[in-house]
Amino acid sequence: MLSLDMLSLDMLYLDNAATSPVRPEVLEAMRPYLTGVFGNPSSHHTAGEAAASALDDARARVARVLGMRTGDIVFTAGGTEANNLAVKGIVLGALEAGRRHLVISPIEHESILESAAHLQRFHGVEVTELPVDRNGRIAPESLGAAIRDDTALVSIGHANNEIGTVQDATALAAVARAARVPLHLDAVQSAGWLPLTGLGADAVSIAGHKLGTPKGTGALAVRGRVPVEPVLHGGGQERGRRSGTENVAGAVALATALELAERERDVVAARVGSSTARFISLVLGQVAEAALTGDPVHRLPATASFTFAGTSGESVLLELERRGVISSSGSACAAGSDEPSHVLLACGVAPGVAQTSVRFTFGREALPADAPERLAALVTESVRAAGG
Repeated sequence: MLSLDMLSLDMLYLDNAATSPVRPEVLEAMRPYLTGVFGNPSSHHTAGEAAASALDDARARVARVLGMRTGDIVFTAGGTEANNLAVKGIVLGALEAGRRHLVISPIEHESILESAAHLQRFHGVEVTELPVDRNGRIAPESLGAAIRDDTALVSIGHANNEIGTVQDATALAAVARAARVPLHLDAVQSAGWLPLTGLGADAVSIAGHKLGTPKGTGALAVRGRVPVEPVLHGGGQERGRRSGTENVAGAVALATALELAERERDVVAARVGSSTARFISLVLGQVAEAALTGDPVHRLPATASFTFAGTSGESVLLELERRGVISSSGSACAAGSDEPSHVLLACGVAPGVAQTSVRFTFGREALPADAPERLAALVTESVRAAGG
């Protein structure tokens, strides 16, 4: 039997789309703000001013990577909050002007879908879901056809968290801009893997724990010309857009992780992408039941998602874990659900087949040169053991 020892690792963690380990450089950068520099950045004394200075510096660093202005950055407690603030905040901010139409797609993260449902139920907002093709891609012309005179916002995931499909953000932004409608990009999965500047988006969400920060850090970058109604009310922090005492250490961690990922992006994406492509080819060649989900070309370099018809996805996951490989069946936010993936259903995958999905998401660390071959062998063995 093959074993994980062949990969020279104690455990092969391939669920980085759910969360990634904290980078040592990030931990060191945030340590002073967990100990000595502990003041409240809103306090007008020496301790508070030191914290405020660190917060301002982190804000400027995040803005530089995202190609935004410093004042555009709103620190949040993660990607879900950033997406909620973008969708609810921008749409609610446009209601007074008579704009009560929202455009999304059916493959969005739950934080987008449920924010849209909330606006629909409690504020009478009309929601249009754009069609996606079998690979999860949105045609820019379909967006043009969906936008109306009263459209308040278009909110699209830059890269899908389950299947890794990457949208043509530049083309979608051009359509939205021509109609004078703001575009929000959920870049939680694409940050650190794809360029985020020059895309033309008016708002961008990111989450730190996909980049190597502790969980609970994130940001929404939203251009100053876009009105945003706050979702959290209280002390008026973050220029009134997000009340609550700021997480200074988290902001420093996010800035550090984002800068590191951006600095390494081209080299790491090329290396990981090559390894992932080899792994995909081997699995498709060795496992008759395997089918790749998502776009074969326009996809994140670290994501490989398959269905294994005739098996149980959960059984395959258990067999993989027995062999020391940690993967997932899709979004961690929907883990434990018996329902097939809404993403795969929207792409036209049959419900029974959708329930056999398994997602592998690689990290930025270098693996042994023969890791794709040995991992593919473990997948083949696990599918067989699961009944495929």
